[in-house]
Amino acid sequence: MKVFGLAGYSGAGKTTLLEDLIPRLNAAGLRVSLIKHAHHRFDIDQPGKDSYRLREAGCSEVLLVSDHRWVLMHELRGEPEPSLEEQLGRFSECDLVLVEGFKHTPIPKLEVHRPSVGKPLIAGSGVETIVAVATDEPAAVAAQCGLPVFDLNDRDAIADFILRHMEFR
Repeated sequence: MKVFGLAGYSGAGKTTLLEDLIPRLNAAGLRVSLIKHAHHRFDIDQPGKDSYRLREAGCSEVLLVSDHRWVLMHELRGEPEPSLEEQLGRFSECDLVLVEGFKHTPIPKLEVHRPSVGKPLIAGSGVETIVAVATDEPAAVAAQCGLPVFDLNDRDAIADFILRHMEFR
């Protein structure tokens, strides 16, 4: 399985871009999975539901299963956050794992950058795994980074770049 990341500051549009890229990558014949890094406490379970109550009671893991999907929730309970490599080991076989976040992890990444967010480019700031930038101001950003730069709204070009960079084409 190959791994490709999207990095950028909050509000840049990483998740929205991924929503548009995944169907294009699927249409190219790829089975795609995703890891999204969260910087805060999050919950996919609902207070009051049995699974939530049992997890809160102290279970280390809770596996929910239905005829449509299954999900495994694991409470770290003071353990360190697992590395990206450990997380990848939990996936079923697929062609491409997209990773949202993990900007300092050594995988190739597309930076999603909006100057209006008020944050600097990650590319050129010591993160050497940025291989391209998608932005809503391509002319201004191209002059700053020396990497391939894509218009953030040109989803087909971005998908094509990922497919070529990861050698699926």
